[in-house]
Amino acid sequence: MPDTAQQVPHQSADKLPRVFYRLALGDALSTYGSQLDLVALSLFAYEAAGNALGTAGYLIIRLAGGLVGGLVSGRLVARTDRRRLMTGCALAQALALVVVALAPVPARIPVLYSLALVFGGAAAVCAVALRTSIPEMVGSERRARANSLMASCRSAAMVLGFASAGVVVAWAGFRAALLIDASSFLVFAAVVLRLPLRTRAEPAEQPATEPADPAGPAAGAKRRGSRWQALIVLRAAPVVGAMAAIRLLDAFGSAAHNISLPVFANQHSPGNPAALLGMFWATWAVGNLGAQQLVSRLLLRRGIEPGERAFALGTCLMSGCFILVFTGLPTPLFLLAAVGAGLGDGFTEISYTTRIQALADERRGQAFGLLTSAENVGMGTGMLLSGSLLALLSPLTVVGVSHAVPIVLALGFLVVVARSRKR
Repeated sequence: MPDTAQQVPHQSADKLPRVFYRLALGDALSTYGSQLDLVALSLFAYEAAGNALGTAGYLIIRLAGGLVGGLVSGRLVARTDRRRLMTGCALAQALALVVVALAPVPARIPVLYSLALVFGGAAAVCAVALRTSIPEMVGSERRARANSLMASCRSAAMVLGFASAGVVVAWAGFRAALLIDASSFLVFAAVVLRLPLRTRAEPAEQPATEPADPAGPAAGAKRRGSRWQALIVLRAAPVVGAMAAIRLLDAFGSAAHNISLPVFANQHSPGNPAALLGMFWATWAVGNLGAQQLVSRLLLRRGIEPGERAFALGTCLMSGCFILVFTGLPTPLFLLAAVGAGLGDGFTEISYTTRIQALADERRGQAFGLLTSAENVGMGTGMLLSGSLLALLSPLTVVGVSHAVPIVLALGFLVVVARSRKR
């Protein structure tokens, strides 16, 4: 179905199209598959290589694929049918999972490492295409509500994926787990392919007074395509560059707390570290889902749309609470900090997505691609550096420094936004 599919009538001025809920569920299912295959393939790499370097190598290559995918996704979503692009990315991930599952034992590591780029790159391109298309699917005035719904479903799927990954691998084995993952991407591809919603803005008529390119339209397009897409976005919307920098450092902090949490759990609950980790992530999920409800029930109903200030405040709340988690608080305060971290995480996700979607359709994909690349750079660098620092420093020190930097940058961003609005 082409991008010019007929727009399904909306139910009311503030409600989302009913078919959009189908997309949210399909995206949640693919998110579940992503989390499941992330855990399963990390364990798969560890067992196949026989050491932790196998897992580290796979994760680094996968993040490199996400970096490349983010860099090229802006041009792809601008020039390619977005519906087919999302479908193709989902099918590519499904096929890659099947290939890894069926690979003979001697070839597992080479196959896994070569396909890690596919997992990271396809996931990044699909995410950028989906986020870019949402304002056209539901209407610009409903994009915050749509982002809230998508984030709610995605958060629940992430927690379920992490929680069930170990059980699925232990009971069914790696091959069965990877085939289950592949089926989730196939379902998402089928949902997107049959979705009767427009994914691209209607082309505007070219003004009659616009001068023609003397070298022809092909030469003009070639010159435009040769420019650095990131520089174009930053010049058109400098706030995107600031948000990308904060997201990069925030991803660095996320890598630090993800790597430090198992160490912290073993230190503070040596008898049952898995229980402490499970309790933390379940409580974090409650806060994350609470953010979606806060946005949809309190802000949007009052006509308040989360933007730059909400993004900065959410970053401060999230990073500050993650630091508190590692201070050895009593259990009630530990859980309260976990709720705050999830609340800030969810609020930041909705606000920055909604803000970037306010850009024109042709700039949206470039901006999301830039942010996706920044997140992958931050996550990859954070994993490498934090893993090394934990051998010398405590988890609190590593997480404290990693999350303090985005707090400072977010506060500075908040001051600049406030001054610019006054002017």
